[in-house]
Amino acid sequence: MTADVWLPIPADEIEGLPDPSDSGLNYLLWDGGPDFPADPADCVFYAVPYMKGMEVAVRPLAAMTSVRVVQTLSAGIDHVEPGLDSLPAGVRLCNARGVHEASTAELALALILASLRGVPGFVHGQDKEEWRSGFYPALADKSVLIVGYGSIGAAIEDRLAPFECARVARVARSTRAAERGEVRALTDLPSLLPDADVVILSAPLTEQTKGLVNANFLARMKDGALLVNVARGQVVDTEALLAEVESGRITAALDVTDPEPLPPGHPLWHAPGVLISPHVGGSTSAFMPRAKRLLAEQLTRFAAGEPVHNVVLTTGK
Repeated sequence: MTADVWLPIPADEIEGLPDPSDSGLNYLLWDGGPDFPADPADCVFYAVPYMKGMEVAVRPLAAMTSVRVVQTLSAGIDHVEPGLDSLPAGVRLCNARGVHEASTAELALALILASLRGVPGFVHGQDKEEWRSGFYPALADKSVLIVGYGSIGAAIEDRLAPFECARVARVARSTRAAERGEVRALTDLPSLLPDADVVILSAPLTEQTKGLVNANFLARMKDGALLVNVARGQVVDTEALLAEVESGRITAALDVTDPEPLPPGHPLWHAPGVLISPHVGGSTSAFMPRAKRLLAEQLTRFAAGEPVHNVVLTTGK
């Protein structure tokens, strides 16, 4: 008897998947198209299509009465959470820890350096054949605050290490010890924000973090500070951010926005001191090999009856 596995990547392109003849797993390709590859009720392992949005991610969930694992290929799970109530109890939801850390941390550093060193202005100057010399801020000697110190936050700090920052503070949901030092709780943010030259957001979108960066948060940031968001757009109150950047008091580098995609004519596009990248933190050449390795490992464990990795919640609990 076979059991269906829905994959957004062709099975023959994923090295190391369990052999169907031995495992009883039947691999089916679905990357979010209008037609399902088979009856969702027969799917036992659902790998969610990547970067296709919430509507696609949750569309088959209500009919997946036999599913045991839902595997995202993103670090965040907010795009599947609205469909979880329709699943049977005991389904394990897994994220893509290990897939996006390197790429997202790279982009965080790129946004910081580009913003501080004035790279967007240099590009505009090149377009106009203008030589825009002068003194620009450096990352060296800056105080950095990382808000959301999970695996991506830790990867960002790893890449900050060679840049001679004055100090790095770390914040997560609760206080704990980490390899590089103490991680403070979110409740400590009011005392940490005034000292930070660069504030990096890498937290998941939850009820606790939605709108976390509001007018009060931004008002506590020091004059001239840089806000970098590689988390989710809804972590930031867009209207409050616009008020601060339009005044020139702080600057921002955003890989994610609210709304997203940012529509034509939105004031963020031309706000002073704002650098925008189009949510490309994880979508790099590093994604596919890591995603394939994750799927192969998870399905190998699933077929063997072993616990899968990266479980962030189990339905019915």
